[in-house]
This record gives sequence, C-alpha cells and structure tokens, in this order.
Amino acid sequence: MVKTAKRSPREKLLERLDQVQKGQVWRAMFRPGSIFRAGYADSPRNRAYVVMNSLLYHLHPVKVKRHGIKLSYTLCLGGMSFFLFILLTITGIYLMFFYRPSVEAVYSDMIRLHTQVSFGLLVRNLHRWGAHLMVITVFLHMARVFYTGAYKPPREFNWIVGIVLLLLTLLLAFTGYLLPWDQLAVWAVTVGTEMMKNSPVIGQQVQFALLGGPVIGPETLLRWYTLHVLFLPFIIVIFISVHFWRVRKDGGISGPL
Repeated sequence: MVKTAKRSPREKLLERLDQVQKGQVWRAMFRPGSIFRAGYADSPRNRAYVVMNSLLYHLHPVKVKRHGIKLSYTLCLGGMSFFLFILLTITGIYLMFFYRPSVEAVYSDMIRLHTQVSFGLLVRNLHRWGAHLMVITVFLHMARVFYTGAYKPPREFNWIVGIVLLLLTLLLAFTGYLLPWDQLAVWAVTVGTEMMKNSPVIGQQVQFALLGGPVIGPETLLRWYTLHVLFLPFIIVIFISVHFWRVRKDGGISGPL
C-alpha cells in the first residue's frame, strides 16, 4: 500500500490560490500579461508586456473595427455620457467660484449667480440639464450593451464596472440636488435619507452619516457638497479609466450578434 505524503498548509494554500487564479472570475478581472495572472514569469519580456497593457498606451487604439464606428449600433451613447461628464466638470468648476456651502450664504449666492454673475444662469442651466441628460444616456448605454449581448465573456468584468458607474452617476445627480438648498431639494433629501434609514442592519448609521446629525442641517449641506465636488468625481474618474482600459483590452467595442 502506497502512502501519500502529507501536504503542508503552505502547499494547500498555494494550490488553492492557483485554482482561484485559473477560475473564470479571476480571468475575467485580470487580462493576459497582468502580474496577477497565474503562470506569470518575472522576465524582461513579461515586464514590458505589463507596461504595454497600461491605460495611457491605449487611449487611442491602433485599429478600430468597422462596426465600432457604426452609429446605428452604438448610438454613441458611451461617448455622449463621457462628453456630458466633461461638460459637468467644467460647468461645475465655474459654479464653485460663486457658491459657498453655508446655510446662511447659499440663497444669496444663488440669487447673485442668476442676476449678477456673467453667464451664471446659463452655466447653471447647462449643469442642471446636463446632469439629467447624463443619467438618461448612461442608462440607455447600459440598455444597449445588455440587449446587444456586449456583457458576455470576456467583457463581464467591464459590465460590472458599468453598473458601478451607473450607480455613481445616480449618486452624483442626487447629491447635487441638495445644493440649491430650496424646499424642493430639502424635502427630496428628507425622503431619500428616510428610505436609507429603513435599510437593514446599518440603515440608521448611513442616514446619520449623510445628514451629519439626526436631522437636516448645516452639516448636511457641507457633507453633500464634499461628496458632490470631491469624493464621487474622484471615484468616478477611476472607474471611467478602468472602463476605457478594459474596452481596449477586451478587443474593442463588441460586434453585432
């Protein structure tokens, strides 16, 4: 009778890691040439391959498939969403010069923006309607990807990134809703945070973190202003970069079924 050698815990761990790296989830997240892929050898050739997989080298593809520039297939919804994000960034920076996140100053700043600031009302309307349009285009873009089957392997990880971008877009729109500090905005935030309060386990903690207290007050305005102009845009830029990079690494825009 042949006795098998008992494996050490380290060997069992390495075997488990190797199984994870060869699984579908891992292969969907990390493309060939990544240092996180199984079987990666530390050699000059492979190190150069990892560098060539960088996002900055693939902002502009070497070649584009014919269907990728066909307007009737993509409807340019992804490009429109990105263009609107750039428009919102530019108009938002302009509005930040004339907006103070203080309960005592918000109303006067909004009046001054409409009546005294050059192109103030125009820029604010561009920012407002651009935000509504971005929510629509991102949603339609996700619908187009779903109905054309562009979420299937090897693009399933990028589909998850797109879902995160949709959620971040909705959060950007919702956090900007409070900033005018009018009755419509205050009651909308009241309803939204009360819905979050009823979430299981951490609902009350989430509501307290968003309001900065038990009720809506000056801390609420400051927190939502910080989320709207700093935290959420920073996160969404990271996910947009990953999204664009994965489009290149997954073979460009998916073709018709």
